[in-house]
Amino acid sequence: MMDTITTLLLSSFLCSILASSTAVSTIATTQSIKDGDTIVSIGGRFELGFFSPGSSINRYLGIWYNKISNDSRTAVWVANREVPIVDSSGVLKLTQEGVLVLSHNDSIKIWSSNSLKSSNNPVAELLDSGNFVLRNSDDRNPENYSWQSFDDPTDMLLPGMKLGINNVTGLDRYLWSWKSSDDPARGVFTYRIDPHGFPQYFLKKNSVQQFRSGPWNGLWFSGMPRISSNSIYNFTFVLNEKEIYFTYELLDSLVVSRMVLNQTGDLQFMTWNWRDGSTKSWALELTTEKTNCDAFSFCGAYGLCTVGNSPECQCLDRFVPKSPNDGGTEADGCVRRTPLNCSANGDGFLKYSGVKLPDTRNSWFNLSMTLTECETMCLKDCSCMAYVNLDISRRRGCLLWFDELVDIREFSQNGQDLYIRMAASELGNALSPVEKNPSSFWKREKRIIVISVVSTVTLIFGLGITFYIGKKQQPKTEGRARHHPGKGYCKKTKNEDIEVPLFDLATIASATDNFAINNKLGEGGFGPVYKGMLEGGQEIAVKLLSKYSKQGVDEFKNEVIFIAKLQHRNLVKLLGYCNQGEERMLIYEYMPNNTLDSFVFDQSRRMLLDWPKRFHIINGIARGLLYLHQDSRLRIIHRDLKGSNILLDHEMNPKISDFGLARSFGGNDAEANTKKVVGTYGYMSPEYAIEGLFSVKSDVFSFGVMVLETVSGKRNRGFYHPNHHLNLLGHAWILYKEGKATELIDAAIENSCNLHEVLCSIHLGLLCVQHRPEDRPNMSTVVLMLGGEGALTHQPKSPGFFTERNLLEEELSRSKNEPCSANMVTLTQLEPR
Repeated sequence: MMDTITTLLLSSFLCSILASSTAVSTIATTQSIKDGDTIVSIGGRFELGFFSPGSSINRYLGIWYNKISNDSRTAVWVANREVPIVDSSGVLKLTQEGVLVLSHNDSIKIWSSNSLKSSNNPVAELLDSGNFVLRNSDDRNPENYSWQSFDDPTDMLLPGMKLGINNVTGLDRYLWSWKSSDDPARGVFTYRIDPHGFPQYFLKKNSVQQFRSGPWNGLWFSGMPRISSNSIYNFTFVLNEKEIYFTYELLDSLVVSRMVLNQTGDLQFMTWNWRDGSTKSWALELTTEKTNCDAFSFCGAYGLCTVGNSPECQCLDRFVPKSPNDGGTEADGCVRRTPLNCSANGDGFLKYSGVKLPDTRNSWFNLSMTLTECETMCLKDCSCMAYVNLDISRRRGCLLWFDELVDIREFSQNGQDLYIRMAASELGNALSPVEKNPSSFWKREKRIIVISVVSTVTLIFGLGITFYIGKKQQPKTEGRARHHPGKGYCKKTKNEDIEVPLFDLATIASATDNFAINNKLGEGGFGPVYKGMLEGGQEIAVKLLSKYSKQGVDEFKNEVIFIAKLQHRNLVKLLGYCNQGEERMLIYEYMPNNTLDSFVFDQSRRMLLDWPKRFHIINGIARGLLYLHQDSRLRIIHRDLKGSNILLDHEMNPKISDFGLARSFGGNDAEANTKKVVGTYGYMSPEYAIEGLFSVKSDVFSFGVMVLETVSGKRNRGFYHPNHHLNLLGHAWILYKEGKATELIDAAIENSCNLHEVLCSIHLGLLCVQHRPEDRPNMSTVVLMLGGEGALTHQPKSPGFFTERNLLEEELSRSKNEPCSANMVTLTQLEPR
């Protein structure tokens, strides 16, 4: 609960009020503060204004502790961390529309609050919690804030802040370190929740995992120092359908605390005790350790890391090094000494005590099951590798693993009991929790016998029916492959050097709730796409080949063959496929943030995609294309690059998808010709659309279109301007020639953009969409330019297809083919004249 705050309006005599030490906490509509002015929360704990960190002369709008440190201001939040003001001309104003705007010389926008909710009689208020909020002047309900700084954290978590994801709005709150003590710009470290499987937090350096918190066990995170109950602070982890987050609250009003991710990657929890008058520095309460055993997966699969041991990595009991004959060590990972024998009911579980729980990204959980029920469920599924009691405070809950167990270390005090699946011969006298109770053991054995008999009879009967129907209706179709959650049964495609997991139809139907309409994610040229979840808890996206689709068996095979051979962080991962009867499906990893189109062209969601995220996405697409064109075993031309084929994961990393229309080159081939032109209007290059000539430069053209769309928030096709009939490419080119390229920038990113990066992106986009393919850069040059390593010295020439009624459309209008639609569905066949 926040303290009661007296609202005072900031009048024209602001400076004199501040000089008399009167606490002003509110800005009313059209009022402003300038560099040199400050706002103080009514309780006096926090102050908002302009400051220069460390030895820097740059100016930033921020919030810091008031009268807490005699050496320097401890900033807890920074607004314009990426775009500093180089002098004292900064002004913060609250507009009539209820938006906070930070400007340079009261004219050039530097930052804004990007409020998504409208407010009547808006006021901006600095609360004594350190939260800077926008609300209606007569409404103090925290749920009704139109904007709050707590939703946009920098490197620090204060009491009452949430660190995690809102599943309803998509808001992701995480910590991002400063670049240095003098520069609050985003550094290389982030601390962020990963919601896959059972949620856990990862500390990353750039995109590389450094440390994992482990899952919440009801009292603490299993990989963090144990948090003891005390009278000063209380930690909470919330997990429900709407939200997943960690937060904490102070129980002692005379204590100040903060959790900070510093520039060296240390996550520290610190306190300042006002009760102790001699306190002159922050006290470190908790911090992430930096031993080798805290490094993510330091000892590999089934390896146990023990601090102080020599060597630190050893295999878990009854495991051996993965490659002993090749000089392998425990750090390379381990395997079971005796293989599992699930089919003969010969497996059990061995308890390992005092360990950090393994990586939970490929796990399943239930919050109400008992440990006995948890073991029974895991034992029934051959792909279940381990289980554990999820909530040790209530001795309830079940967590199951469906993959190799990685990132395990010994914790003598904080560790938990972990039950790992082993062959029966390895168990010896080790008894599972169920087997320690003889009556329970024999009851379980009787249940297993009964279940086994019934299951066997049912299976034989079912196989007979399936065989009869299969022989009668599908004489040429192969039998179904059995699939366990989290595991695929591989089938080698005839005449193809490829192995991909094969799913049966029943598994996919169950995962998608029989393709329920509420699980439908969308539909493209291939057919509808559904969200699903395998029994092991892994989320999937299922793409069905519609019988009405113009794409057919060739495109289906094409995608399976290509994407299975391609491995890159910016390419979507194919988990398997289903080819049963007339049903053909592709099973992918699920991308929770949908497509790039769903953000850039959506009036509300585009506000969630600021410039740093957009630039990150542009860079990721470029790296994925470079891999396809140059670094993959196959030389791939995608031929259908567009925003709807760029998927976004939970961290907004882009993944190129939909390889049904892709083509590969061999040797030194650079281009090819086809009579079957495929692609999407607005993204196809001129030489390809008219002549059927495609090359890597065709994909470069499509990439350039996406860059300009991402910067502007406008589609190339369907673009309208009252002063001309040009499409987006033509409009961007005219603005660039007239020196007005900034007019192309989407209003949603004006206040978050790095102007140099945006202008370079526009320049690069125009280079990529030039009419002649030989004028366009290749993707290796594009990646260098985006990284600031290549000079943009060439001036772009006129784009291809830069008028609304271009040559392609004239050709189509004379074609005998059916008329094209104005939507963004892929065109799969076009005979050029």
